[in-house]
Amino acid sequence: MRHGTTSIGDALREFMDKSRMKPRLTEVRIQENWEQLMGKTIARYTQSVQLIDGKLIVTTTVAPLKQELNYSKEKIIKLVNEMLGETAVREVMIK
Repeated sequence: MRHGTTSIGDALREFMDKSRMKPRLTEVRIQENWEQLMGKTIARYTQSVQLIDGKLIVTTTVAPLKQELNYSKEKIIKLVNEMLGETAVREVMIK
């Protein structure tokens, strides 16, 4: 590369990091990878996964699953942040 030039990939990454769309794109990445991260059974009984201001909100109507997810909050934070390659999730809420 010439001095002062940037690759298209680097320019797009920089744009996305500064974009207002980034939180929504991060949420979509989590939703797309939820089954891979948590397994088929948990994914099947999860109604929604949302990311709002660093809080991952997981919704399920299955009481035993709610209990299991409540005990696994730190693990969920670690798995999601590792998948994303950044610290996007600071807290998990189970509804």
